[in-house]
Amino acid sequence: MTKYMKTLLIIGAGEFGIMARETAYQLGYDKVVFLDDASTNKDVIGKCCDYKAFHAEYPTAVAALGDNGQRLYWTEKLLEAGYNVPSIIHPSAVVSPSAVIKAGSFIMQNAVVNTHTVVEEGVLINSGAVVDHDCRIGKGAHIGLGSVVKANCVIDPKRKIEAGEVLFPEKRKIDGVHTRELEDALYAFGFGTQCSYVKPFGEGHINETYAVYMPTEDGDKFAYILQRVNSNVFKDPSAVMNNIFGVTEYLRDVIRKEGGDPDRETLSCIKTKTGDTYYEDCDGQPWRSYHYIADSVCYQMVENKEQFYQSGKSFGHFLKQLGEYPADTLNETIPDFHNTVKRFEAFELALKRDIMNRAASCKKEIHFVLDRKDDCHVLVDQQEAHTLPVRVTHNDTKLNNILFDAETGKGLCIIDLDTIMPGLAANDFGDSIRFGAATAAEDEPDLSKVHFDIDLYETYTKGYLEETKDVLTDAEVKSLPWGARLMTLECGMRFLTDYLQGDTYFKTTYPEHNLVRARTQFRLVEEMEQQFAQMQQITEKYSK
Repeated sequence: MTKYMKTLLIIGAGEFGIMARETAYQLGYDKVVFLDDASTNKDVIGKCCDYKAFHAEYPTAVAALGDNGQRLYWTEKLLEAGYNVPSIIHPSAVVSPSAVIKAGSFIMQNAVVNTHTVVEEGVLINSGAVVDHDCRIGKGAHIGLGSVVKANCVIDPKRKIEAGEVLFPEKRKIDGVHTRELEDALYAFGFGTQCSYVKPFGEGHINETYAVYMPTEDGDKFAYILQRVNSNVFKDPSAVMNNIFGVTEYLRDVIRKEGGDPDRETLSCIKTKTGDTYYEDCDGQPWRSYHYIADSVCYQMVENKEQFYQSGKSFGHFLKQLGEYPADTLNETIPDFHNTVKRFEAFELALKRDIMNRAASCKKEIHFVLDRKDDCHVLVDQQEAHTLPVRVTHNDTKLNNILFDAETGKGLCIIDLDTIMPGLAANDFGDSIRFGAATAAEDEPDLSKVHFDIDLYETYTKGYLEETKDVLTDAEVKSLPWGARLMTLECGMRFLTDYLQGDTYFKTTYPEHNLVRARTQFRLVEEMEQQFAQMQQITEKYSK
């Protein structure tokens, strides 16, 4: 034997062994010999149990045995004995560069192994078989002639897939998944085959939200947001998602031109595996998904003035970024969402019907709303007269709809775009003030803790107008204090209406929850009315 001769020792001289020898010669081996307990083939040089004796002369060896258990057993014995155990891949086979083919496996004529598939030790993928992407073929398995293993399948060790069989992936158990609907949604967006676990996420009133964790080299990572949309609120999920995809894709271009990072400064929506903007489960409920933005934080209440100043800048910049977006192309996903006149009419109807017999428990709050009927017309009338222009507005500009950069503390990304629609700048401004310039939580039952903080109003106004004063008209600037006052009244009205109707819109945790929320809003309205002249002066000050 010459010094540089490429040799191969094969355990098993049966029909499969002969096929393996032919392939080995095509791969450039110069001499192939066998160990076999029964064959009389002239190239058999010993029994299988003699394998250790031939290691020095034939350092490279494989086990070409048709029985899955025996093939794996002898592959492992060869590895233990220090043999170099290669994979044998026929030249006509198509194997992705990203696929992993481990020791002692055979990929036969015209077989296909696609992207990111892992083939463990001692596997036989027979002629014409197709193993699609992201599969894992367990040790000693046999993928039969012409069979098809669909993407994301996991094949158990030593399992045999019969010739011509088509195998589909089975759904695996995912920690944190307790309903079929959540499981189906994970698979619809392509997360199910690899997802490590999920758990509830966020504190929103409307939708049901989950954090999706995926495996990485550094451990499990929070990678995606998966959310079931409340179809009682959003009757047309297609319209909602078309708005969101349109606006976020537009913002990516704007942010890129500003020199920013579009992957962190706007939401990145994910389509389903079938290319749809949302998934509809077996109950007809819509689900959607986003990339999670790492190293960001969300605050439920204003903790310091700088935070609220950044909030003002963020929402102001958001309005400015969308200044050229055609507002008339947006779907009105909740008709008359901030039409305070219509909200008042809905309140009157709920009061008239009183289907839960709750009106007697909130007489003071009812009269508070009724006394402010004329106020409800202030902004609506200006919009209808075209004194106030319609813009692309967020329509739910609470502090907790901003992600802040965890390192710099600056506003990073506006989230929760369900209600992005044509609207008034005053409404967005006002909703931020309603939420952020309050000294207590939205559902604080002790009204002695609930106050309107005029200093926080000034802080937010400064940040907001720094971004928008060159964009807003004079009439819009003057409308901002009214926006704060009327959005707070409107929100209180909505809480009270929902209370009268049996709590069908906002999530509640106890029977009086919406009533408590309404009371906090009405307390803020009272204090805004008392300080309204000062609010107007502050707005004028920062508009110059």
